[in-house]
Amino acid sequence: MLDLLVFLILFPLIAAALMLVLPNGGFRDAVIKIAALITAAASIYLFIQTFDKGISYLTIGSELVGNVILLAEFAIALFIIAISLKFKHYIIALLAVIQTVILVYAEKFASVETILSNELFVDEFSVIMALIIGIIGSLICIYSVGYMRGYHENHTDVKDHRKLFFFLMFLFLSAMFGVVFSNHIVWMFFFWEITTLCSFLLIGYARDEIAWKNAFWALLLNTVGGVGFSGAILFILVYSGNGEFIYLNNLIAAGPVFAMIPAALIAFAGLTKSAQLPFSSWLVGAMVAPTPVSALLHSSTMVKAGVYVIVRFAPVFEMSMVGVIISLVGGVTFLLASAIAIGQSNAKKVLAYSTIANLGLVVACAGIGTQEAVWAAILLIIFHAVAKSLLFLAVGSVEHQKHSRDIEDMSGLISTMPKIAVMMLIGIAGMFLAPFGMLISKWATIHAFVNALPPFGMLLIGLIAYGSGITVFFWAKWMGKLIEVKGKDSALKKEATSPEMFTLYSLSGLTVIVCLLFPLISGFMIEPYLKEVYGTVSGLLSLNNILIMLMMLVLILILPLTIGFLSKNKTLSSQYMGARPAVLGESFSGSMGITRNVTLSNYYMEEYFGEEKLSKTGNILTILLLFVLAGIIALIISGMVI
Repeated sequence: MLDLLVFLILFPLIAAALMLVLPNGGFRDAVIKIAALITAAASIYLFIQTFDKGISYLTIGSELVGNVILLAEFAIALFIIAISLKFKHYIIALLAVIQTVILVYAEKFASVETILSNELFVDEFSVIMALIIGIIGSLICIYSVGYMRGYHENHTDVKDHRKLFFFLMFLFLSAMFGVVFSNHIVWMFFFWEITTLCSFLLIGYARDEIAWKNAFWALLLNTVGGVGFSGAILFILVYSGNGEFIYLNNLIAAGPVFAMIPAALIAFAGLTKSAQLPFSSWLVGAMVAPTPVSALLHSSTMVKAGVYVIVRFAPVFEMSMVGVIISLVGGVTFLLASAIAIGQSNAKKVLAYSTIANLGLVVACAGIGTQEAVWAAILLIIFHAVAKSLLFLAVGSVEHQKHSRDIEDMSGLISTMPKIAVMMLIGIAGMFLAPFGMLISKWATIHAFVNALPPFGMLLIGLIAYGSGITVFFWAKWMGKLIEVKGKDSALKKEATSPEMFTLYSLSGLTVIVCLLFPLISGFMIEPYLKEVYGTVSGLLSLNNILIMLMMLVLILILPLTIGFLSKNKTLSSQYMGARPAVLGESFSGSMGITRNVTLSNYYMEEYFGEEKLSKTGNILTILLLFVLAGIIALIISGMVI
């Protein structure tokens, strides 16, 4: 088992190193595809090897490895300090120095014994995360082969840095495997910092003014979170005596009496990494990067690392005021990010705010901390990863053909790019329609909040209910635009490159398969994890509810087939505008012989759902909540010192 975990961490790292030396061309493209498929296969093999075996702790037992990790942490810090000083971002450099000083001071308290056992572990939750990273992350790498070729054909002003691009993509996967398999919290922090560095360099890929601005903003906010994470390490090593609580399992087992403060600090880092308000702007700015970067950040790497650590500490937060504050941050983020998405016509912005919102839902569940809430949180992570990666990559392929990412320019896509349009419809359905996974998870979330600390449970239910209604609005608008038909538009002969289509087909199939198999995912992966953590599991999902959802899924699959069958011999008629059509589907002759254009567009209501206004409101509310959280932590520390 140890060999397999080490392989999953090191193999993408080796593939990343190869990307730096292999020249652009068919051979490197083949290596990328093979490496991606091997990574995906290894993650599936891990699932097979660990099936029904519970949690396993694994020891590397090498002090040398610990020293290498420590030196690598310092190297990352020095790089961040150097590049921040070069571009005159002094606050980032200062935060990196503070973070490094904290780590150096903390290492004084680490005993040799804490480095020699159980550095890695694997359980059902880490296997779920490994499958997301290994399968979806690898598919995104395959997609990137075709996409990045077209990207540089369309963006001749951007220098070709594909060697660095693919190096960072595989390094990202390696770091994410490290995050989810690390039981030693210092090791987890090391991999955590690699994800921060990778995201910074990928967001700044174009190396123009806008790219660097957004890259450094992402680096700033995530470095703030990194200071919180390093503060948690310092607290653990100072107050735990022999350092036994530097291991994740021991820290969680210690319970809220000791673990609450480091858990809250790491959760703060998770809030920055998962782009929750007031830190969400970095993820919106990240859309300047090539589309595969957005897909990777949103589905299988960066933001998933953030919610992963918060969900890990959910048992510590259960029925506590710290957990309630974290839940309220997530709930407010879900509501306001969903509302902002209504006013956006830029497809990548809609997807970005949708990600922020749905991760807010995961955070809200983790803060409540009950087994039912954690069950819903893990399901949300799974369903969101699959559907959102599909949507981002589909938008990227459409952008190459349409040279626009505006939803209004996707009008009639069902006629011009029917295959990709159908796959986008599957992804959108997966985000909000019954009985696809996101809706199932929201139902479970509301059910979990009923039993939360009163009156906060009802407040959270209100936030989720209104936020869910809003999501229906912006997803339905987009869906309607895709299936709108104006006239006889011929379909493109080639909608996307072969690697792109392979990935889109695969993710479309995964979206449907995950919905069909979610009872098995729950029964064989999520529930065993919950039983390990909480001792017992009961009443999460009844058989009747499962049968109803499966029947609804069958009906949804029948609908497009029926429409396709009935529309074989369709006739296209002009719109009746109370006047004579001038050009079919485009204009009509009105009174006095005046020709008027026929237009159909969505209503975005920017005056009510403006990005600037709602972001400001959300930032104020969540900053106040974080101050309350800081006050609670201060009170806990005061009690401990006394």
